[in-house]
Amino acid sequence: MNNDHIPPQQQRKQTEQVPTKADDGREAAEPDRGLAEEHGLSAEAARNEAEHLRRLAEEAREGRDHHREALEAIRQERERLRDTAETARAASEEARGAAEAARRAVVDAVHATADTLSATLEQMKVVEEMRRTLREIKDVNKPASN
Repeated sequence: MNNDHIPPQQQRKQTEQVPTKADDGREAAEPDRGLAEEHGLSAEAARNEAEHLRRLAEEAREGRDHHREALEAIRQERERLRDTAETARAASEEARGAAEAARRAVVDAVHATADTLSATLEQMKVVEEMRRTLREIKDVNKPASN
């Protein structure tokens, strides 16, 4: 840029002010640089904190996954126990049915034995009656001895 139209004194004044303005800019930039460093440190601390929180979240997720797997194992064990209990219940029901059938068979056998004993008693009564009759016949056919 051409400064011919500016008087020399004003030109000198402008030149003197320029370094002063540059110095002022540097001095003004110093606190900004400090602020930038503080912001950089603060940003680094925030990144570190975010990384720490990310690790904690990852550990929590792993803990939840482990807990979920443990719960699934417990659920599967309960299911196996439920199946085993159902099998045992079915076997118990079959055993109860077999025991009931055996009880009925025993009752039927007791009734058959009672019927047999009744028939035997009746036959013994008939035999006893026949003996009495035979004795009476013998007594009638005996000669009288006086």
